[in-house]
Order: sequence, then C-alpha cells, then structure tokens
Amino acid sequence: MRHKKGFNHLGRTSSHRKAMLSNMATSLIMHKRIATTTAKAKELRSYVEPLITKSKEDNTHSRRVVFGYLRNKYAVSELFREISPKVAERPGGYTRILKTGNRLGDNADMCIIELVDYNENMLPDTGAKSKSTRRRRGGKKKEDAAEKAVAAAPASEVVADVDEIASEAEVVATDAEGVDEVAPEAAEVETPDVIAEVKAEDETEASGDDNNSAKEEKKTE
Repeated sequence: MRHKKGFNHLGRTSSHRKAMLSNMATSLIMHKRIATTTAKAKELRSYVEPLITKSKEDNTHSRRVVFGYLRNKYAVSELFREISPKVAERPGGYTRILKTGNRLGDNADMCIIELVDYNENMLPDTGAKSKSTRRRRGGKKKEDAAEKAVAAAPASEVVADVDEIASEAEVVATDAEGVDEVAPEAAEVETPDVIAEVKAEDETEASGDDNNSAKEEKKTE
C-alpha cells in the first residue's frame, strides 16, 4: 500500500538511494547530460535542481551545503564556476528529460536528462537570421526579365529606350534603300551560265542565217 509515500524509493534502501542520486548528480554536473531510466531521472531532477539554485549564491556556506550532497570537490567547483553564471537568469527548470524508448533487456522506459542551457540545438535563436538563398535548376526566360526590367525602370529611361529603337529602325531603313539601289546593278551582272546561253543562242541564229543565205543563192542560180 502507498501509505503517504511521497517519492519513489527505486527499490533501494535509504543510504543506497542517496549514494546513487549523489553519483548521478555529480555525473550530470560534470558531463551536462546522462542516459538513465525515466524513474531515476525524475528523482534526480528533484535532487539536483535545488543544488543548482543554491549555487547562485557563491559563498562558503553554500559550497559546504552542496558538498554535503555531492561529496565531490570537482563537481562543486564546476557547479559554482561554470554552471551557476550560465543559469543565473533562469528562475528554475534547469533540466530537461528526453525519452529515448524502452531498454531491450527488461523493457525499462529509458531517457536522457540534460541541463537546458547546454543544449545549443534547443535554445531559442535570439540573433538575426541570415538570409537564405535557393538555387534553381532552370533560369527565367529573358523575355520575363526584360518585362520586369521595363516595369521597374523609370518612365524617362523607357522613353530613351524607345528613341534609341526608333533611330536604329531608321538606320536599318536607309540600309535597305541602299540595298534596293544596288540590287538592279547586281542583276545586270551576267554570270557564266548566262553568257554560255547567250553564245549558244547567237550560234544557232548564225547557223540559221547561213542556211537561209545558201538557199537564196541556189534560188538565184
């Protein structure tokens, strides 16, 4: 029966339980996170958090009280020198329990208990966020880019561009007129094929004239 049982005895005697929690608290302070069962982690949280609160007052009395629980001078020095300045502005809740599933041997509920201020991945990001850029596989079409540039450009620049386009059109028109003037001259130039055809026609006409003259001479005779 429960009979006003206010905490978990963890199946151990009082001296064994206190020694175990003292060793676990020392390991948590030195390594900042440990893996254990959920039942032990909950008892350790209620054991170590008052010691962290006590370390915010760095004096001889506080150090002796904490040393009475931890029995490890290195852990006491780490707590007062490193951890207490980092949790000075936190009003409690110095630890976090992260469940990791069940143990294979006895199916015990396992977890990780850690100091909150030493997990940088879960701390709130107070700094300015850097602007992230994404690269795309296909670039945008030039037409879309030109339309956007025209839309973003001032009206004076658009008018200047229109004037430049009109002047270029006039230059092209004058060049086209020059081509039309040169085209007839180029058409008058006779190619070798044309010269051969003209010679053949001349020869046929000459042969025809010779035949006609021969016929006329015979008639006169």
